[in-house]
Amino acid sequence: MVKDDQTVIEEFNELVNMDSGELEDWLKEEDSAGAGWKKADETGETIGHERYALARSELRPSRLRSHSGRMIVEILKRNPSRDPEKYDEEDIPHMRKVVAYCKRHLAQEGKAKQDPDSKSAKSLRNWGHNPQKA
Repeated sequence: MVKDDQTVIEEFNELVNMDSGELEDWLKEEDSAGAGWKKADETGETIGHERYALARSELRPSRLRSHSGRMIVEILKRNPSRDPEKYDEEDIPHMRKVVAYCKRHLAQEGKAKQDPDSKSAKSLRNWGHNPQKA
């Protein structure tokens, strides 16, 4: 059963406990890039940093290729108060992915909260959730 948009927004606001500046700074750190599982291609990227094209016209062409964390940063910058009424309809599908990822990994990985240097903790931070803040 698919969650309704309101539930996705509520859970996104609960799970994403980093603000846009914190997440943006984290994503620039070397530890961020090495946190996830490596893709099976020659790019050297991790799955969480996998690149995809964004179809948002307000983004400059140089920013059309970004990863999930950057998309979260953009969502948070557009709505820093996290007002449920101010999210764009286009944000909801990515917010849904963020909620699913964070909930799944928090349920599977007890190590993330106990060890801030674990791959789990770093990967969750790439998705906007800092386990040490929770």
